[in-house]
Amino acid sequence: MRQKSMNWVNDILLISDNSIKKDRIQKSIKKSLDFKRNKMFVPGKVLSTHYSSGTTAKTCLVRYVDGETRLMLSPNGLTKDDAIISGIEIPLSIGNHLLLKNIPLGTDVHNVELYPGHGGQLARAGGACINVIAKEGLFITLRLPSGEVRLVSKFCWATIGRVDEKKSNKKITKAGQNRWVGRRPHVRGVVKNPVDHPHGGGEGRSPIGRSHPVTPWGRIALGQRTRKLKRYSDFLILLRRK
Repeated sequence: MRQKSMNWVNDILLISDNSIKKDRIQKSIKKSLDFKRNKMFVPGKVLSTHYSSGTTAKTCLVRYVDGETRLMLSPNGLTKDDAIISGIEIPLSIGNHLLLKNIPLGTDVHNVELYPGHGGQLARAGGACINVIAKEGLFITLRLPSGEVRLVSKFCWATIGRVDEKKSNKKITKAGQNRWVGRRPHVRGVVKNPVDHPHGGGEGRSPIGRSHPVTPWGRIALGQRTRKLKRYSDFLILLRRK
C-alpha cells in the first residue's frame, strides 16, 4: 500500500491556481539578468542585443572596461557598440542607470527600484516604461504602466528609456509550439464532471450554475482583488490602477 505523505499540508499550499495549465520549465535567464546595475562609474560597451526565451523583453550583453560581462535588459534605441554607465551625475542617455532624484520630470524610465538597493522591480517587461511626474521631499511620484500613481524614495535607482520588446508575428502551426514555451492543454471546467471542477456537471450544454466563475479550488476567478487590506505601503499609492 502506498504510504501517504506526512507533509500533505505543505503540498496543498504550494499548489497555485495556474499550475495545472503550465509546464514546470526552468527559466534561468531571469536569474542571470543584472537588475541591480551596481557597477558604478565603470563604462560598458554593448556587444550584442538578442532574443531571450525567459522574458518578453530583449536583452543585451555588456562588457565593461575591466573585462566583466553582464546580461541586462535592452532599452529601445540601444544598439551594438553603444556605451552605458551607472552613476550619480552622468549623462541622461538611453541605457544609463541613475538615481531618481537626478532624473528630470517627464522622463521615461524602466527597471525601477521599489526600495533602495533591492534592484529593479518595476517596468521590466517588454515595452514597459514608467514616467516621472513629480518630485517632493524624500519621494518621487511615478506613473506606472498599469495607470497606478505611487511614491518611491528619491534614493532608488532607475534606467533611462523604454524596454525594447520582441516583435514576433509567428503563427502557431502545431500544438508542440505551445508546449515549447510551457503552455499545457487546457480543458474547460464546464465540460468536466462535478467531482473535478465546480463548473462541471449538468445535462447537455448547461451553464456553470454560479453567479461568478471560480477556479478548480473554489476561489473567485475573474475580478477578485488580491492585494491585502491595510498594507504598510498603502500611503505610498496615490491613485489605484484601473
